[in-house]
Amino acid sequence: MFQSSAPVRPALYAAAFLAAALAHGADAPPPDAGTEDGTVAAAHPITVISSKLDSGRNLVSPTSGATQYQFSDTDIARLPQGDATPINQVLLQTPGIVQDGFGQVHVRGDHANLQYRVNGVMIPDSLQGFGQVFDTRIADKLTVMTGSLPAQYGYRTAGVVDIQTRGPGSEPGGELSQQVGSRNYGETGGVANGAVGRFSYNVTGSVMTSQQGVDNPVNALNASHDLTRQGKGFGFLAYDVDPLQRLSLMFGQSQSQFQIPDNPGLVPQCCNSTLTPTPSPMSLNATQGEFNQFQVASYQFRGNGVTDAQVSFYHRLSELQYMPDPALGDLFYTGVSNAVVRRNEADGIQSDYGYQVDERHKLHATLMVQQERYLTDNTSQVYCTGVSQVCAGSQLNAFGTASTPPTTLVDNSGGISHFWGMSLQDEWKYKQDMTFNYGLRYDQNAFLVNEHQVSPRLNMVYDWSPVTRFHAGYASYFTPPPAEIIDTRTVALYNNTTNASAVSANSPVRAERSDYLDMGLSRLWSDKLTLGVDGYYRKVRNLLDEGQFGNALIFSGFNYQEGRVYGVEFTGTYREERWTGALNAAVGRAQGKGISSGQFNFTAQELQYISNHWVYLDHDQRYTLSGSVGYRADWANLTADAMFGSGLRSGFANTQTMPGYLTVNSAATHLFKTQGWGDLEGRLAVLNLFDRDYELRNGTGIGVGAPQYGLRRTLMVGVTRFF
Repeated sequence: MFQSSAPVRPALYAAAFLAAALAHGADAPPPDAGTEDGTVAAAHPITVISSKLDSGRNLVSPTSGATQYQFSDTDIARLPQGDATPINQVLLQTPGIVQDGFGQVHVRGDHANLQYRVNGVMIPDSLQGFGQVFDTRIADKLTVMTGSLPAQYGYRTAGVVDIQTRGPGSEPGGELSQQVGSRNYGETGGVANGAVGRFSYNVTGSVMTSQQGVDNPVNALNASHDLTRQGKGFGFLAYDVDPLQRLSLMFGQSQSQFQIPDNPGLVPQCCNSTLTPTPSPMSLNATQGEFNQFQVASYQFRGNGVTDAQVSFYHRLSELQYMPDPALGDLFYTGVSNAVVRRNEADGIQSDYGYQVDERHKLHATLMVQQERYLTDNTSQVYCTGVSQVCAGSQLNAFGTASTPPTTLVDNSGGISHFWGMSLQDEWKYKQDMTFNYGLRYDQNAFLVNEHQVSPRLNMVYDWSPVTRFHAGYASYFTPPPAEIIDTRTVALYNNTTNASAVSANSPVRAERSDYLDMGLSRLWSDKLTLGVDGYYRKVRNLLDEGQFGNALIFSGFNYQEGRVYGVEFTGTYREERWTGALNAAVGRAQGKGISSGQFNFTAQELQYISNHWVYLDHDQRYTLSGSVGYRADWANLTADAMFGSGLRSGFANTQTMPGYLTVNSAATHLFKTQGWGDLEGRLAVLNLFDRDYELRNGTGIGVGAPQYGLRRTLMVGVTRFF
């Protein structure tokens, strides 16, 4: 969409198409013929115009029927922070994705349920925290797919974030960047790619520090006790055995440390403490650490354009550690001090096979097998309020006094889960202007509950006219609960303590099952303007959701008995020689009824109300708008983007709505050509340009913890050297 001031390297785009072709076979688009808009000469007029539809940023895949939103490395470079933009902020420039606190995003009413793929290989879930696992610098192209997905996509189905890295054939080179800004922000990052004979590589890395790592719980310019340090690294190594075979290795790691910001408005919730000195809410020293790494080894084969295959073996390790205030300040204010460690390790195999039967039929089969090992260590400090298996009589009615120490409870758990998934589908080109993609998928999940499902999928894409494309689809989804969010707490252990649950029930979290309908239209109004509209409806059984219950900033999962999610999205993109722009608008609703698992996280009053009423999910937002504009002047590139949200839910059973908000970010970049230093790009960016203070969360609602305010005005200055 945007034009970058960085040097254009056409070989990078050819390499991306080559990598996609090896990974997906005939599903990949052909290389550009060299025209500016990506079209190729053809005898059939619909083919020519359809290629123009395909080249836009927001489009419908002509082969799968899924709705796609694409960002090239040029688009990313033109965001206010460039390729230092956190990946969740990139995703917010697509319709139907809602911003939440703690860096979370929600796609079409789902809490999380996003599937990340790198070069066509799925990367298993990591433990949810504040940090982002992927560095945006790794992306040569980023595609977000939503809607009715074809049968090859399972496991996580709200959306697929497919990241294509710079691959074999890329022009040797890279970049080194440095950015500094408000609140002691500083980030250093680099990218390097090249080749030696048949061996090629692409590596990225970054380190970042800031005085605002977690959303501020108060409406202030700066947060107290909010330092973060983050580091990320990624590598892609490939060896071409011959023109039809490739071996590759991907690996990545992220490590982050966060201070939990202090909230001066805290008041004791449970105890009349006589502890001296009384802990101040501004002296608490809770912290959270996050660690994620993955490795993927792949073999790719392409057989004369008829058969293609990719087999990948992957491993992922994820760990999250929450450490409360060592002086037991959490205990004073909330009645419990939790030290929590969650660890999850996954190993699996993913294989994709394609066979071109004839000019009209392309078969595609997939197989995925995954094993996860999960572990939760939970050590709690509590006070006794009655006689129980852990509380003696001498401890009663004396909680919070200097002479009565708290009771330590250890509640550890762990286990192994297994997931199997397989699919078979046919991409049937019924006519020149109409394609069907139909198939079946089978999934089985052995976790707390052994569950399985056969899921039919059907998509249709019809080039209604040379400038109009219509699509419709149905998908049956089976979504297993992420092992890392399952709270296997022994509820009875906390009876008659200051961490007792009002409800003792704790039914196991089950897989979500849904029927998904999607329909949309995109139209090329001119060579410069493309508009689209898409509507969806999802009927859900055992709707999965997550919430922060307790003082530890860690999410736990639960099910609504049933759910309904629906909405409409509008998109528009505009581009010409100097001006580029995009505008997205979405109207949505996400509701649930009845709580069927994790009941101990709720009060009896909440359970009763939710069992008899449709309630909005805490991340439901009726109206969402996002947009961007760019202008390529002779002396600089100017860009701005904006985000509007009508407000998330709050209050008892999510019956209230947070106020709406609007933020605007802007940037200017200029390319300097120097002797000796090569090409240098200078960048000046301002986030929240008008310094609008806005509250994403007020601390109320289902599974909502502390209040969360958005980032105030932030100035950033950076320089990037290309080599």
